[in-house]
Amino acid sequence: MRPSSSTAPPPAAARSRDRSDWQTLASLLPYLWEWRWRVALAIGFLVSAKVATVGVPVLLKQIVDRLAPVAGQQAATLVAVPLGLLVAYGALRLLSTAFTELREFVFAKVTQSAVRTIALKVFRHLHALSLRFHLERQTGGLTRDIERGTRGISSLVSYTLYSILPTLVEISLVLGYLVLNYDVWFAGITGVALVCYIVYTVAVTEWRTEFRRSMNELDSKANVRAIDSILNYETVKYFGNEEFEARRYDESMQRWERAAVRSQTSLSVLNVGQAAIIAVAVTMMVWRATVGVVEGRMSIGDLVLVNAFMIQLYMPLNFLGVLYREIKQSLADMERLFSLLDANREVDDSPGAGTLDLGRAPELRFDRVSFAYDPNRVILHDVSFTVAAGTTTAVVGASGAGKSTLARLLFRFYDVSGGAITLDGRDLRAVTQSSLRAAIGIVPQDTVLFNDSLRYNVAYGRPGAPDAEIEAAARAAQLSTFIASLPAGWETPVGERGLKLSGGEKQRVAIARMLLKNPPVLVLDEATSALDSRNEAAIQEALRAVAAHRTTLVIAHRLSTIVDADQILVLDAGRIVERGRHDELLARGGRYADLWAMQAREETDPPQGEAALPA
Repeated sequence: MRPSSSTAPPPAAARSRDRSDWQTLASLLPYLWEWRWRVALAIGFLVSAKVATVGVPVLLKQIVDRLAPVAGQQAATLVAVPLGLLVAYGALRLLSTAFTELREFVFAKVTQSAVRTIALKVFRHLHALSLRFHLERQTGGLTRDIERGTRGISSLVSYTLYSILPTLVEISLVLGYLVLNYDVWFAGITGVALVCYIVYTVAVTEWRTEFRRSMNELDSKANVRAIDSILNYETVKYFGNEEFEARRYDESMQRWERAAVRSQTSLSVLNVGQAAIIAVAVTMMVWRATVGVVEGRMSIGDLVLVNAFMIQLYMPLNFLGVLYREIKQSLADMERLFSLLDANREVDDSPGAGTLDLGRAPELRFDRVSFAYDPNRVILHDVSFTVAAGTTTAVVGASGAGKSTLARLLFRFYDVSGGAITLDGRDLRAVTQSSLRAAIGIVPQDTVLFNDSLRYNVAYGRPGAPDAEIEAAARAAQLSTFIASLPAGWETPVGERGLKLSGGEKQRVAIARMLLKNPPVLVLDEATSALDSRNEAAIQEALRAVAAHRTTLVIAHRLSTIVDADQILVLDAGRIVERGRHDELLARGGRYADLWAMQAREETDPPQGEAALPA
């Protein structure tokens, strides 16, 4: 038996700080390795493009030198000789562009596939995480982290292959040419300038990264407040707190603004330093080339070549600083995305877990179950009961007694701290979660719907079900008349979380999709609490018919709905204090009888401060 951890995992933002850039890159590489032949081909095209690019200034030098007047040469000869070089010059420029486009054509599939695969893996992992994680998450910040992380993957791969790697290849080719054809000064100046530029850029960018990281965190917090406020639009309106919400959002944005200003100021420091290094290096290179021409060691073409090399080299090098900053930012964004994959699955399938295949209604047993959300607050104490196959057991009790916790444990949103829950003798921890949840249907008291059509939300009980079965489930849930009265019928959008529907309408949708699922085990959490009396009676009759041949656990608040239950459990402070049928419990005169009398008084007595209506 595996004990369930009751300690919440650390938030993703905190865990992301523990990942180094190399760890983040190592997490990305397996997704790129799947397309290694495309990566190798793209790198081949990249090198070919850069060889062609470096060849352009070399040909330009040849053209300039051939055009220099030489004693005894005819003008026609001077013009004819460079024509072949001009054709080659144009061909090299075309090849440079062609190889670059071929590289992008080959590699585009790699980038987009990696983004799609990682995004899907994160999405699936989030659904696999425990309920505890989702109760503690901040939706706005989580969605922003995923959005920035997937964008960061695309940016990192694109910047690396399309800018950083080509620049490094070009630098190597240029340095090699300078070493082979000119004195050591040219290669030395270029090399020293590159080292100074890279060291300065890395040092300042590392200093700036903290500002950027702070901007990310503050941006996520501001987004959390905005999303939370918008999701609770009605509550904001009820209390007239629009300005209060605007001030809270502005407080977050002010902190983000200060971090953004610091980031931009430090960017100016970086840009000025980079420009100074490049300016000094280019000036020294041109000076050495000019001296060489004056002394006769170099031709005019050599001067043109050196100048072209420097322009061609330092233009992308100047952009290299921007790229490094963007790569660091992409890595910071990816940290938070991959940290979501590091989030611990508090509830996971055990090795060798089997499939729960129930051909009939099973026996459900809670065997000395104990549970605590927090070690200091135990919710269930040694709870034991059995729901016989095909029977209905109702659980009643005051709010906070632990009734809803029973349903959460049955669905295995959490694992029990002690004891075991079994279906037909099989411990829930010994079967896969997917097969377990496929066998259980629930009608929750608080129904949340997808922002889609009525058809989509009813069909969600069994995606792919035939229209005839979907409509039959709607009729059984007393929903078909309501749908027929709508102008758009089944295609009527229900709004965010189903807010366009009333509580009773949402509850009928929940009942319909449970009926469509047709599971052998039912959990009814006050399934008719939001219905009017006429519809409640009809729905209760339909639910009784559905539950007749299924194992059913009813979490009840209104005792009048469970008088026909085969067994009623009275839960108080996480312990079963009474059990039996309705008539037996009333005759006993205990806790259940007190609850029944209390509800009877509430239904017959007018609210305090109101007079009874005259007959």
